[in-house]
Amino acid sequence: MHGDGLDPIVRFILQLGFLIVFTRIGGIWLRRWLRLPGVLGELISGMIIGPYALGKLDWPLFGPLFRLTDAGAVAPELMAVATLASVILLFLTGLETDLSTFLRYSVVGSVVGIGGALLSFYLGAGCAVWFGLADGWLDPSALFLGAIATATSVGISARILSERRQMASPEGVTILAAAVFDDVLGIIVLAIVVGMARSAAAGLGVAWSRIGMIALKAFGFWIAATAAGLLVARRFAQLLKFVKTPGSIAALALGFALLLAGLSEMVGLAMIIGAYIMGLSLSRTDIVQLIQNEIDGLHNILVPVFFGTMGMMVNLATIPAILKVGLVYSLLAVISKIAGCAIPALFCGFNRHGAVRIGAGMLPRGEVALIVAGIGLSSGAIGEDIFGIAILMTLLTTLLGPMLLTGSFENPVSGRRHPEDSARTQSKEILLSFPTPDMADFMRARIVRAFRNEEFYAYRISPDSPVYQIRKDDMFFTLEGEGSSIVLRVTAEYETLVRLVIAEEMLTLRSMLHMAQESTNLDTMEHDLVATLFTGKEEEENTP
Repeated sequence: MHGDGLDPIVRFILQLGFLIVFTRIGGIWLRRWLRLPGVLGELISGMIIGPYALGKLDWPLFGPLFRLTDAGAVAPELMAVATLASVILLFLTGLETDLSTFLRYSVVGSVVGIGGALLSFYLGAGCAVWFGLADGWLDPSALFLGAIATATSVGISARILSERRQMASPEGVTILAAAVFDDVLGIIVLAIVVGMARSAAAGLGVAWSRIGMIALKAFGFWIAATAAGLLVARRFAQLLKFVKTPGSIAALALGFALLLAGLSEMVGLAMIIGAYIMGLSLSRTDIVQLIQNEIDGLHNILVPVFFGTMGMMVNLATIPAILKVGLVYSLLAVISKIAGCAIPALFCGFNRHGAVRIGAGMLPRGEVALIVAGIGLSSGAIGEDIFGIAILMTLLTTLLGPMLLTGSFENPVSGRRHPEDSARTQSKEILLSFPTPDMADFMRARIVRAFRNEEFYAYRISPDSPVYQIRKDDMFFTLEGEGSSIVLRVTAEYETLVRLVIAEEMLTLRSMLHMAQESTNLDTMEHDLVATLFTGKEEEENTP
């Protein structure tokens, strides 16, 4: 049977299967062998198997598996899965947002985050105007290029900070704090840009009075939905607990996230805004870790589909025409984040070394930038040329960011203007060694739970690496698994408290083990299990 005769549902299943396999392989290959972010491999895999490359070839049995349709480069069914993946991605991003950090580091985080966002938006939108890609600053192409340049992917920088053992350094804390503001600003900017683009598409114009109304609508929905979510979050979490099973709790939470995402779209905003607000509302409840653990598998399956789909939408034939503009836009994206974040950092007690490190840490763009670009392309607000420029910038900044951040830490000099200021915040390392990796994994889970019992906020930075951020008020430190060892990196002023919590957990575990050794029940249980095993076999052999 030739591929052209395939049932549409069968074709969709085959497309989804190929996309999952190739994007996962591409991401794993780049991450393990080239030490590059897996998202690059997923994007590139999508480009390779998409309708502008191998996907248009007539394969035996399947025919052209990924071919151009009237709907565009991606079939509507596959785009629906990618949209679902983006909603799940932003829901989890909201769950991982630490509101305490948002408030505690409101000065440094807001100054650095706002500085980088404003300059990035200005230069991004300006690039479209200067190169004639937009008729003016309020043209949808300019607005989307500005919004795309705004979003930072801090997960990439967090991995580098962890590898360099700088997560608890003043620069590391500032980067992670600023990223919280960057996420919120990026979502609000997206809401305003989407509203303005839809207003222009409807022929209503984008006069300043209308811009004000759109901004008010976006802020109003954001504030109202977030405030309502935070007010009812704990009661909502208690309600979810009535279903008992973790899978059902996570399913209901995700279901409500989808409902709020749909409501966001209905009021003229992007779906991911509602998903992010739902995650943010649940981020301070005691079921947040349960939801993350249950949805993690779904995330690992669907999110690579999203990145692969974004890669499939890149028309490779347009690359030569937009290469010059794309490189300039990428350069402006680099300059805007480094300068926009580094200059404010200089006024927050950092010297030029620390300021450059912060700017480099805020440089990579990732999932939010791609979601914004995808929304622009699917809505018709931007064309394939603008989308290609956005993808090129995302690839280059994702490559350059880790390189610049790693290089900035080669010189071990303090990043603070006055070294004595950083004496209290100097990073200390607590190393715990165990006989086997399995025992280390067991103890890591126990220690994380111990801190959560003490009302610390702890979450895993990335599913690919066992690195946890642990916070409470103005305390911040990291816990990382390294083979048969556990490494905690904490500032000097909080080292004693962290050691006490760990020591208390060790004493609890020692007491449990001592009770187990003295208990005769374990010996009896073991004897009964083994005896029953052999008794059962003898009965089977003697049965005629």
